[in-house]
Amino acid sequence: MIKRIYIDTSVFGGYFDNEFEAATKPFFEIIREKKIKIIVSELLELELYKAPEHIIDFYESISEEIIEKVELTNEVKELAEKYIIEKVVGKTSRADCQHIAMATVCKADVLASWNFKHIVNLEKIRGYNSINFREGYPMIEIRTPKEIFGYEND
Repeated sequence: MIKRIYIDTSVFGGYFDNEFEAATKPFFEIIREKKIKIIVSELLELELYKAPEHIIDFYESISEEIIEKVELTNEVKELAEKYIIEKVVGKTSRADCQHIAMATVCKADVLASWNFKHIVNLEKIRGYNSINFREGYPMIEIRTPKEIFGYEND
């Protein structure tokens, strides 16, 4: 059973994006109904507070009782740097690597994202997980919001 979902910035933006809203809105409804914890990081908050006001308002409307906040620690930074050194992604994707590393270190059940280039990408997921395995961390499940709960759009 999923109890804790790390959410990256793209999921909050997806709530208002024509391409992703039909799958993102039910995702947040299920989270609210089942009182599933969402894990948010200080990195996510830094990124969100640069977003348009309606995205910030949506984030701030989420009940604190279902939010677990995590910090960008040295351990997370070191793991993220290993993803870059091993060329899973390039240096320009450091923030994406930090999201992956935070979800890994805090042992999230799954990471939710709409970032297909650097995060929800089979080749990249294998790269992240091979480093996680080698470094003694658990494998990280990475999925789109729609894949996590398996609901259908009408």
